Amino acid sequence: MFPYEVVNSYNELEMQVYTYVLEHKHEIRNMTIRALAEAAHVSTATVSRFCKKTGCQGYSEFKAQFKLYLSQGRKQQPEIDLKEIQRFFEEFHTEAYQKKFSQVVEEIRRAQHLLFMGIGTSGILGKYGARYFSNLGKYSQFIEDPFYPINMDLDHTLVIILSVSGETEQVNEMAGRMKEHCCRLVSITNRASTTLGRLCDHNLTYYVAERKIGKHVNISTQVPVMFLLETLGRRAANYEAE
Repeated sequence: MFPYEVVNSYNELEMQVYTYVLEHKHEIRNMTIRALAEAAHVSTATVSRFCKKTGCQGYSEFKAQFKLYLSQGRKQQPEIDLKEIQRFFEEFHTEAYQKKFSQVVEEIRRAQHLLFMGIGTSGILGKYGARYFSNLGKYSQFIEDPFYPINMDLDHTLVIILSVSGETEQVNEMAGRMKEHCCRLVSITNRASTTLGRLCDHNLTYYVAERKIGKHVNISTQVPVMFLLETLGRRAANYEAE
């Protein structure tokens, strides 16, 4: 119901509706369009545009389609993790995604130095990414400390920033400082329309269900991130070898 092309077409306010709908699946069936608009902090007109972009004529049709979507999801519950990863791979091969991906590959090819950045689980993947690219012959380093001092311009440096939410304050502040010092920025986040995505020159997304333990422990699958890092590395290396 929410293919990549549709989700990528949402503006920031429509993305708020999308996020609220996914986080409150079972409440939606009893909510009026006005109640949803108030809960998502948008106007009823924004909810209507969201419904039309999703392929429905109006809110009533959206609720009916969403109910069907949820019932199908329950039948497939044992395979839900595999299904969402398969959906990402299908989206990855779309023309729109490949265009963005190729632009990032070109940025990597042009850069003389790569910096990877992230904290928590994203930091672990950033460290892996730096080593993987170094194995492929692209000099790379990893910065785990979001307060690491940057005191000089870093021309010809590409920074690859990993963040599930794209809203981690320390990471975004560091991204802003690196941009001020002439770095090119690429972010890999779970969704578009994030603060980090707007700060960066390029943003790759993967749109998987966000799963948390409590308020702060994010256990969303990171398989798409591993795939993106390795595929970026291989494609950039192959391009340079030609």
